[in-house]
Amino acid sequence: MLDGKKTLFSGMQATGNLTLGNYLGALKNWVTISDEYQTFFSVVDMHSITVRQDPAELRKRARTLLTLYIAAGLDPEKNCIYYQSHVSGHAELAWILNCFTYMGELSRMTQFKDKSAKHADNINAGLFTYPVLMAADILLYQADVVPVGIDQMQHLELTRDIAIRFNNIYGDVFTVPEAYIGKAGAKVMSLQDPSKKMSKSDENPNGSIYLMDDPDTIIRKFKRAVTDSEACVRYSEEQPGIKNLIDIYCACTGKTAQETEREFDQKGYGDFKLAVGEAVVSVLKPLQERFADLSKNKDYIDGVIKGNAEKAQYFSNKTLRKVQKKVGFPEKIR
Repeated sequence: MLDGKKTLFSGMQATGNLTLGNYLGALKNWVTISDEYQTFFSVVDMHSITVRQDPAELRKRARTLLTLYIAAGLDPEKNCIYYQSHVSGHAELAWILNCFTYMGELSRMTQFKDKSAKHADNINAGLFTYPVLMAADILLYQADVVPVGIDQMQHLELTRDIAIRFNNIYGDVFTVPEAYIGKAGAKVMSLQDPSKKMSKSDENPNGSIYLMDDPDTIIRKFKRAVTDSEACVRYSEEQPGIKNLIDIYCACTGKTAQETEREFDQKGYGDFKLAVGEAVVSVLKPLQERFADLSKNKDYIDGVIKGNAEKAQYFSNKTLRKVQKKVGFPEKIR
């Protein structure tokens, strides 16, 4: 616990383009809760290379993502915003934790099975041990809480198991992290297939709203959004397309589903889709403008990258030195 606050860790991969789902489901929430915690928000570029990446593109996306963190409202003076690859402790601790993680545990990870099926020509060891690196990310900063989606809960449970196992052998070394349970971010589904989450990797670009989409593109995508034949704006599981649009509208306007139903009573889907699109445009406009301004200020972003890497390195070293001593590594001669 630092400065009397609990510590929170989270991160996003530097692959693909961030979507409205990433923003409403995670990034916006990070900004809301950031004052309550000592925070570490990482661009987890080391995780990204379990799948082959174009090096220049990965560097560009990593910088874009870090800049978007700031544009969304995370103050780099108050939040440690950094590249995972700039802090060597992530890899060093991951190796040690590999030696306290069992093959059977890793082979049960559903994401390994899913990604192996998608990338059958590149089932590498990193893909298999990815959850151990994730455990190192979290435990390195003695995180008390981690905001995770349902798809990452299995990894967090493994992180807890590893921490408890290590503590049982060597004493009270790691904080055992909890899932962040707060006001859930909006769960945003694909505009073309409302049974699936909106995704950075969706092969159909009309299914996702990207944070850098211009207003015309956003409106066009909402006009094409899948609905149904009932032709009324009603919040129900039987109308997943409309339910998703209502969720998005509520997240962007602060209105409730009931208020939205009343507002569009007797109106058709066309009016509603346009209104949702306009609400999203108004939410993303200030973020896009701030991103454009920040992107012009290379020296400022470079300063954030350097300063926050040093801050993350400082905190990570405290944990790493303790762990290295516990497992019996010789102390460095200074």
